[in-house]
Amino acid sequence: MKERFELFTVLIAKINRSIKRIKKQEMAEYGLRGSHVSCLYYLYFCDGLTATDLCERCEEDKGTISRCIDYLESNGYLYCQTQNAKRYKSPLYLTEKGLEAGQRIADKIHGVLDQISAG
Repeated sequence: MKERFELFTVLIAKINRSIKRIKKQEMAEYGLRGSHVSCLYYLYFCDGLTATDLCERCEEDKGTISRCIDYLESNGYLYCQTQNAKRYKSPLYLTEKGLEAGQRIADKIHGVLDQISAG
């Protein structure tokens, strides 16, 4: 039983590394990282999420999401209507550029999922 558990945990870790590698390769041409991809994906389907919401959905820490938001905002993918101190709890919205990127990401993810379920 112990060997099966060890094998299981090793395989899960390999899968996780593979997913991160694929995200990195696929999004490099857009200048995006894996965490950017997750934020864009969730905002594409649920426009108006807060940074706190993104932390929960992306399963990332507050610092990572904060850096993602800063990058995506400064590169024209999203915007926040609130510029005050409670910005972390303010809803975020995709720009036209963000919507296009979100659509490409969603199409790619759903295409892979369709291949997996068909195979």
